[in-house]
Amino acid sequence: MNKNINTVIKLDKGIMNIYNFENIRLHAYKTNDFIDNEVFLVEKNGTVVLIESPCFFDNNKELEAYISQNNLSVAGMLLAYHMGGGSFLTGVKKYASKNADIYGHTGGGAALIQDFTKTFGTIFDSKIHTVTDYLEPGKITIGGIDFVIFPNKDAFDIEIPEINAVYIHMLGHDCHSIVAGPAHADAVIQQLNEFIHAGYDLILTSHYTPENIKDVKAKISYLKELKHLAKSCTNARDFKSLVKQKYPAYSGDNYLDMTAGFFFP
Repeated sequence: MNKNINTVIKLDKGIMNIYNFENIRLHAYKTNDFIDNEVFLVEKNGTVVLIESPCFFDNNKELEAYISQNNLSVAGMLLAYHMGGGSFLTGVKKYASKNADIYGHTGGGAALIQDFTKTFGTIFDSKIHTVTDYLEPGKITIGGIDFVIFPNKDAFDIEIPEINAVYIHMLGHDCHSIVAGPAHADAVIQQLNEFIHAGYDLILTSHYTPENIKDVKAKISYLKELKHLAKSCTNARDFKSLVKQKYPAYSGDNYLDMTAGFFFP
């Protein structure tokens, strides 16, 4: 699957990128919200399973309308890293691992929701989704679609075998992302090398349009360079300056700020 072969539908606010596979369609919803959220709808025979939730009220309304207008039946939502937006699709089954539920309600995810609420005010849906079904590691079938659940420290990643794709929180081959210090960079590099070995066609993340193995290799180079630049710095300010010089066209300065804080607390 070529990540650039897709149908583009422009909505009032967001953009829907649709990828056609043999038995499955992937609807990748680019929300165009203030934190660059991406929501995925995996469709089989008119039934969809959502991966993550939008968290701004106008996106909630827009995506619910898209689902209704296309006569899609929702079998459930997989909520890993984004528990906010709890007013979206109430009454639908919400799936998460127990650690993701904790992360979203009382952990780091909940702290982010509080910060976003302060920043964006009433346009942000701060209600936290209520998990109805807990996930265990391994295979689960929802709506006739197989998923493989891989728990991690905060939440969980998802493999979709029928389309040879994997979902993780962040990649972004040409933008900054949150890197919680050298050890975290090494762990991400190891995970991304596993993706190269697996040969996934698409890597899905909640803050970027679908990417591929070429993008994975670009991210590995970026992470290695972050570690290299950090060794030559003694404070976050100088580190950020060097990273911006090296990657002047990269977006996501807010994520770079957070990364700098982790490398130089």
